[in-house]
Amino acid sequence: MSAGIDENAGESPLLRAGAEAVARGELIEGLRIFEQAAEVEQGDLRLCALVDVAVVTDRLGDHAGAAARFREALAQMREDAPRMHPGALIGLSQALQSLGDLDGAQAALEQAREALGYEGAPGDLRLACLVSSTAIALHRQQWWRALELAGESLDAARRFGPEQAGHPLMNLAAAHFETGRWELAQDFAGQALAAFEAVADPGGVAETQQNLALMHTRTGAFDEAEPLLAASQEYFEAAGMAHRAGIGLKVMGFIAERRGRTGAADDQYRAALHRFEESHAVVEAADVRLRLATNAFAAGRYEDGESELAAARGTYAARGLGLHCAQLDYWHAGLLEPLVAHVPGLLARAVDLAVPAALALDAVRYELPDGTQRDTWNRRIVNPALRLAFRYAYLAGDARLVADLIENQCAGTILDIDRLAADPPAPLDLFESFDPPSDSAAAVQDALQLGTALAAVAAGAGLPVTPPPRIAVRPDGHIALSAWLDAAEQRYGRRVRTDRVIPA
Repeated sequence: MSAGIDENAGESPLLRAGAEAVARGELIEGLRIFEQAAEVEQGDLRLCALVDVAVVTDRLGDHAGAAARFREALAQMREDAPRMHPGALIGLSQALQSLGDLDGAQAALEQAREALGYEGAPGDLRLACLVSSTAIALHRQQWWRALELAGESLDAARRFGPEQAGHPLMNLAAAHFETGRWELAQDFAGQALAAFEAVADPGGVAETQQNLALMHTRTGAFDEAEPLLAASQEYFEAAGMAHRAGIGLKVMGFIAERRGRTGAADDQYRAALHRFEESHAVVEAADVRLRLATNAFAAGRYEDGESELAAARGTYAARGLGLHCAQLDYWHAGLLEPLVAHVPGLLARAVDLAVPAALALDAVRYELPDGTQRDTWNRRIVNPALRLAFRYAYLAGDARLVADLIENQCAGTILDIDRLAADPPAPLDLFESFDPPSDSAAAVQDALQLGTALAAVAAGAGLPVTPPPRIAVRPDGHIALSAWLDAAEQRYGRRVRTDRVIPA
C-alpha cells in the first residue's frame, strides 16, 4: 500500500495521465509521465510528481532509487504540508523496509505519525501508516504486534478507506499463517483477493495471488499454488516489477526443488537472486541464498553452500534480524549433520551453532500471546531445534551439556500472575480447525515432551507466561547453560532468560 499517487492529479493533466497509467498496471509508462511532470511542473505540483516518481520506482523494484527520490522530495517540501509530507515519509518507510533497513523504516513512520497526530488528519494516510507499521512487525517476526496492528488497520479501513481493505486483510492472513492458523490465514487471504477484485485493483490482485500461492506452497499444496503463481507472475513481468517477479521465481524454484528437479530449482533461484539484487531487496536475496545453500550441500558442493550461508547471515546480522540469524544457524547446523562423523572438528562447530540457536528459538514462544500460537511454534520450530542440540551434545560426549539441557527443559513455565489478573484468557474455541503439515502430524514422543509438560498446559489454556528463569544445578550450584545463554543473547540480540535464578 503506497501513499502518493493521485494527490493534486486533478490540477495537472500530466499527473492525471500518470495516475491513470498506473491504475491500468502500466507502471513503466506511468513512471515516464511522472518524470516528465517533475521536469515541467512548478511548486507543489512538482513535489507531487517527485513523490509519484518515487512511489512507482518502488513498485518497480528499484527500492534504493525510490528511497533517494523520496528523500529528494522531502528535502524540498514544507513539514506542515498536511498530506504530502507524511505521505512521502510513509512511502520512504516502505522503500526502506524492502532494503532491509527496518530501523530507518521505523524512524520514518514515527515522523509520519507525529505529522498525522492532529485532529482531522487524513484518514487514508493514517491507514497507510498502520499498514506499514504492520509490515515492519511482520518483517521483525513480531507476530503478536502484527496481529494487533493488522486488526487496528482493518478497523481504520472500514472508517477511512474501504477500497483499501485488502491490505490489512492480507497482513492479517500473513500473521495468522506464521502463527499456525493456516485455514484462518487462507480465509483472510481469500477476503483480501475479493476486496482487490471488487475495486478493480490488478496490482493488489496479483500480490494477493502470489501471497496465497506462497501459503499453499509452504503447506505442500503445490497444485493449488501453481495457477496462482502463473497468473501473478504474468502481471509482474509485464509491469516490470522486479522485486515481485523475484518472489515468484523463488517460489517456483522451491516447488521445483521439492519435486526433485534440482537443476531447474537452481536456475529459478539464481534468476530470483538476480531480480532481488537488481532491486536492492537484500533480505529477500539472503532468503534465496539459504535455498541455494541447501541445494549445494545436497549436491556435495559444501564450499558453495558455506559461502551462500555466510552471505545470508551477514545480511541478517547487519540489519539486526537476530531471529533470522538464529533460524539460519539452526538450519546450518542441520545441513552439517551428514558430515560431522567424517570431518574433524566439525562436530564442535555444529554444537556451537545448534545450542544457542535452539535456546533463542525456544524463547520466542514466551512472546506469543496465544496458546495455539505457542504450541505451534513449539512443534514446528522449537522441538526440532532442541532435538538437534541434544543429538549433537550427545555425539560430542558432553555429559554436562546434556544434563544442563535436560534441566533447562524440565524447569517448567512460570505463569505471569500480574498479566493474568489484568487480562484473563478468552474462552477456548474447541472447534477451531488446525491441520499441521504432514511431516509433523505425528506427536513427538521423546524426552523433550517431559520437560515441556507444564509449558504445554499453560500454552493449551492460553495463559500468559514470562521468559523462564536461569537454573542453578546442584551440587555445585552452576547456572545451567550459562555460557550458551549468554552466547545466544549476544549473538541474536534477544532476551532469552530472566535474571531470576531458581534451584533445579
